[in-house]
Amino acid sequence: MSFTIRRATHEDKSDWLRMRQGLWPEAPIEFLDYDLDDKLADPDYAVFVASNAHEGLVAFIEAGLRDYGEACETSPVGYIEAWYVDEHIRGQKLGRELVHVAEGWAREKGCTEMASDTWLDNATSIAAHLKLGYEEAERLVHFVKRL
Repeated sequence: MSFTIRRATHEDKSDWLRMRQGLWPEAPIEFLDYDLDDKLADPDYAVFVASNAHEGLVAFIEAGLRDYGEACETSPVGYIEAWYVDEHIRGQKLGRELVHVAEGWAREKGCTEMASDTWLDNATSIAAHLKLGYEEAERLVHFVKRL
């Protein structure tokens, strides 16, 4: 299947939001929707979407610049902030292509390192990162106590 990858536009917001809900199903829609316009306008943030001729948008990646990335030696670093491919499209190397596009954007911004993160129990994402040449830098457990 052939896919087209391009920068997201304001016209993509409804499909992009649908996919963000697929990535973070527990998050309130208001949280997922509140900063889409800001992300599209930010020169230090890039959103790329992928489509095919039959279904419209089927995947996206969000990349940003951060001052710091765990185990990175340079600053700023490119950072994969969000990465999603519709379930029925997975396994066709589209996710890999999206990462390559985001890495190219980070290189154009002067970055020599790219970082990312995922949940400890997201074995699929961990495996995908490793397959693309990312190395695990550290593991972190967050705590909270209600006062």
